[in-house]
Amino acid sequence: MIEINADVETIIKRAILSFVATVNEDGTPNLSPKASLTVRNGVLYFADIASPATIQNLKRNPAVEINVIDIFQRRGYRFKGHASILPSGDDEYSMIALWVRATNGREYPVDHVVRIETVSITPLLSPAHVFAEPARSQDEIRDSYYQKYGVKPTGE
Repeated sequence: MIEINADVETIIKRAILSFVATVNEDGTPNLSPKASLTVRNGVLYFADIASPATIQNLKRNPAVEINVIDIFQRRGYRFKGHASILPSGDDEYSMIALWVRATNGREYPVDHVVRIETVSITPLLSPAHVFAEPARSQDEIRDSYYQKYGVKPTGE
């Protein structure tokens, strides 16, 4: 398993929303948005709050791919791995369930917690990083997308 480093963890926290891809029984893709992706002790987890198809797919086939992008920095990461659905009495399950409820409120159900055994992590860069001439700094890219989307940064 590849451990999650500090930059990856920072992107996950800043991006908030990620997308988890699993494989349906008929072989077609299933893409599910997640605001519960988190890192604890170098390990990637997400909570199933309202994604029964994702869980059903992972029970049949644990292959998973997750994409997370910070839309203002125009960069992120792609994770490939194998998912384990944790039992409700498990310590890791409890840790993530408590975090979800503390973050979102006690009314949020945590039907399952999924632990990802990460086998690869690939950086994702938008063309803003790759093709800009002259090259722009990360700060210039971020500031231009704040302006483009009409966002005023809070105390970063």
